[in-house]
Amino acid sequence: MKFTRLTLATAALAAAAAGFAGNAAAQAEEQFIPLLSYRTGAYAPNGIPWANGKQDYLKLINERDGGINGVKIAFEECETGYATDRGVECYERLKTRPYAASFDPQATGITFALTEKTAVDKIPLITLGYGLSIAKDGDAFPWNFPFMGSYWTGADILIQHIGQRLGGMDKLKGKKIALIYHDSPFGKEPIPVLQKRAQMHGFDLQLMPVTAPGVEQKATWLQLRQSRPDFALLWGWGVMNATALKEAQATGFPRDKLYGVWWAGAEPDVRDVGEGAKGYQALALNGFGQNTKVAQEILKHVHDKKLGTGPRDEVGSVLYTRGMIISMLTVEAIRTAQEKFGKGKPMTGEQVRWGYENLNLTAERLKELGFEEIMRPLKTSCTDHMGSTWARIHSWDGKKWNMGSEWYQADASVVEPLIKEHGDKYLADKKLTRRTGCN
Repeated sequence: MKFTRLTLATAALAAAAAGFAGNAAAQAEEQFIPLLSYRTGAYAPNGIPWANGKQDYLKLINERDGGINGVKIAFEECETGYATDRGVECYERLKTRPYAASFDPQATGITFALTEKTAVDKIPLITLGYGLSIAKDGDAFPWNFPFMGSYWTGADILIQHIGQRLGGMDKLKGKKIALIYHDSPFGKEPIPVLQKRAQMHGFDLQLMPVTAPGVEQKATWLQLRQSRPDFALLWGWGVMNATALKEAQATGFPRDKLYGVWWAGAEPDVRDVGEGAKGYQALALNGFGQNTKVAQEILKHVHDKKLGTGPRDEVGSVLYTRGMIISMLTVEAIRTAQEKFGKGKPMTGEQVRWGYENLNLTAERLKELGFEEIMRPLKTSCTDHMGSTWARIHSWDGKKWNMGSEWYQADASVVEPLIKEHGDKYLADKKLTRRTGCN
């Protein structure tokens, strides 16, 4: 694998020319944030804005604030192509850098592969809206942080929404709900919660795997046309999503009966389908838009200085915004850790983990950061590594996404027992035990 190091000042040009960017090697007193990404392959249209948002927020902190309490941020990006083996290779290389704060694998498969490694290396994993759903349990997974929701909370919210649409959860009885999913760890993650909800409410759950990357789905949609489900859930990523929407159009499946996970609800998923996707709905993990305060700050302090990683009109898009959130949470964890371990110096992975476990992003703090229109308050602890399970539903009108006004929250009475059950099994299989007395 080829790696490239670039200065922060030339990162934007390099990203446009070569497809990836980073900055100069971290100096001893800089905070290093490794960035795994995929700017090539079938998942690049979604991976690129995600990666650009992460980079641009880090640049904002350096350009506007001079770093985190005076500590400049260094970063280097490593291309994984969404492949697990390449992701592990990137991790092994970048983990050795001084003051490596944490890793955002940007893929559930890579997260699975790194979970045991990071526990040994004492470097936290941040997996916002993806990864191991059971990792919410901080006692069982001390180094994993599935912030803002998991595939279990997302699946639970979608079933709640469908039940509400029908006039009550009791109306789910006898209905057919299909899960069209990427045949990978990512796509399989929501199945336990959907099976639990099907058992509770008496609906028929139909499982329809799609071979990665998902460009061939005709057999799946023929099966769906024959089984005639009342609703379908799309657990896709990258090219799979637009392909699914085109097949739904071709087979006549009502787009307003099709619901996507939050990784199937961004601009690249619907842009090429346009009017053919009208009525399609998806989970919205975060708000978005170029008029948000933080997007305006990035335009002013990063793009106006010709330091933007990607095109200016991408700023504020759905996945770009999600990337900003990921970097913001990391920066705030480092800032929180500095309050305990000392301002004006970079933090170790263990210290950053303490920061992640003690985040308290109140409405007031989110407003200060410019994220008040983007996310709900988030508060973590050493036992709760998720901090929030809120999400909304947004719908595609043929030209743009329209955000629903209602916030949903996963039902803890459904999800928490499953987390305990599957967490216990994971620990038993790995011959591990929960930590006790965390603080």
